[in-house]
Amino acid sequence: MQSSQREAFVIKGGATLGGEIVPQGAKNEALQILCATLLTSEEVTVCNVPDILDVNRLMELLQGLGVEVRKAGDHAWSFKAAEVNLEYMRSEDYHRRARSLRGSMMLVGPLLARFGMAYPPKPGGDKIGRRRVDTHFLGFQRLGARLDEEEATGLICVKAERLKGSYMLLDEASVTGTANIIMAAVLAEGTTTIFNAACEPYIVQLCNMLNRMGARIKGIGSNLLTIEGVESLKGTTHTLMPDMIEVGSFMGLAAMTQSQLRIKNTDYNSLGIIPEIFRRLGVDSYAEGNDLVVPAKEHYQIETFLDGSIMTIADAPWPGFTPDLISIALVTAIQARGSVLIHQKMFESRLFFVDRLIEMGARIILCDPHRATVIGLDREYPLRGIRMSSPDIRAGVALLIAALSARGESVIENIEQIDRGYENIDIRLRNLGANIERI
Repeated sequence: MQSSQREAFVIKGGATLGGEIVPQGAKNEALQILCATLLTSEEVTVCNVPDILDVNRLMELLQGLGVEVRKAGDHAWSFKAAEVNLEYMRSEDYHRRARSLRGSMMLVGPLLARFGMAYPPKPGGDKIGRRRVDTHFLGFQRLGARLDEEEATGLICVKAERLKGSYMLLDEASVTGTANIIMAAVLAEGTTTIFNAACEPYIVQLCNMLNRMGARIKGIGSNLLTIEGVESLKGTTHTLMPDMIEVGSFMGLAAMTQSQLRIKNTDYNSLGIIPEIFRRLGVDSYAEGNDLVVPAKEHYQIETFLDGSIMTIADAPWPGFTPDLISIALVTAIQARGSVLIHQKMFESRLFFVDRLIEMGARIILCDPHRATVIGLDREYPLRGIRMSSPDIRAGVALLIAALSARGESVIENIEQIDRGYENIDIRLRNLGANIERI
């Protein structure tokens, strides 16, 4: 992937797109799986790895820790953590790199489990409001770890001579928190029970991989996990699932640009409620084998509730609607017929990008940091191209979708945020007929 430092997208919108597009491997799953390679000294091969900034940065951190990282094929990498240098976690280089990647927090659980010590970084990543990490540390403490601050360096150290299994009730069903605690618990002594665990498909994938490595995890796919600790884990080969956030993004893109798109190899049964939420926005789709086809429609109608009240689209823990697609649902509603209330419950700054959409001509009322009402234009007026900046990964792609549907030229700056989560998105969109250039 090209470096996106000081790069921008120039988009000439209004073109109808068409063709096939293949979703990349799931970004959120990749960050968990790559961290889990630290749990064994044997080789782990991971397939369908997306070539995106966040994943590449995590691989650089693993290499800094001493993990042998080797290209194993197209979008496939092997990892061997036979020799791990924990001192690297104390370095300024590690903390500088880790601060730019929120997923780096998931290195702590595997290192704590295998070596009894880790130095967590201050979390970084998207600037979309507060993102708590308490769940991670409370889980580690329930397993017997303690948090110490080194007076000389100010670094936080998580330590445990040997983690011991415990019952815990998570106060939030945090996906990364659940993953981190699972990775710590698989090598703990005794039984760990996690209630109110996240049960996203990414967690299912992680648990299934760990079980193939020799872990003993029961209750996979539910919010009650039971983990019998083992002495060690072995190597394995794992294939990442298709990125369901990309699938949802392409559904919104098809609707906004009046295009028919075939989204290949979607692992349709793992999409959960995503197609249904877009259907409520008037976006039809149907499965053909493992593909998802979104037919071209000039107009699409937002449903109302049975009593006639305005439709509400809200995020929720899985199997609810993923918060990563709230921005896409919002932008999709702009050219629909009807109105919808978009309720982003988790992050209080994630809807502020609507100012740019309003500048483009969208009819949106930002009610508060968590809620926005979209009054659909129904193609009565096209959006107009403007210059804007990507604030985070998902809002950046929402703005990109708006620009592709708009009349005239748009410029999107700070596209590093988009490159963090979407592989070569400009090239893939050009293959569908989009007029987009990276400058």
